Amino acid sequence: MRLWSLHPQYLDAKGLVALWREGLLAQAVLAGQTRGYRNHPQLERFRGRAGAIAFYLHHVADEAEARGYSFDRSKLPRRKFAPMIDVSDGQLRFEWQHLVAKLRERDPARLLRFAEITDPLPHPFFAVVPGSVAAWEKVHG
Repeated sequence: MRLWSLHPQYLDAKGLVALWREGLLAQAVLAGQTRGYRNHPQLERFRGRAGAIAFYLHHVADEAEARGYSFDRSKLPRRKFAPMIDVSDGQLRFEWQHLVAKLRERDPARLLRFAEITDPLPHPFFAVVPGSVAAWEKVHG
């Protein structure tokens, strides 16, 4: 499961669809509707924040609509305000490098569009703060 902290504009089509599906799974997990993934580390930042995952997913659906895709918003509660979640600049840089590797393999043309990016934008639901990679992130040496 990867709930990107990066702005969904950077994701290729496969990544955007995967984010939607994984976000819906996260929503079900957080609502106690499934047994699997209950302790997944990426859910930590959404746990105990009512409506946060749905608000996050509405932004993903916004990006999908901007590209002409149709994600089924009926799977989400109505968009209500939820306080933004902090994400460290170190986490964004880590995720950016992870995404660059995926795009290099799956969609080099998309990667080329963002070749000059050094400080990627966060998902609109996140506020950037100084810091290192999140403790919940699995960093492979």
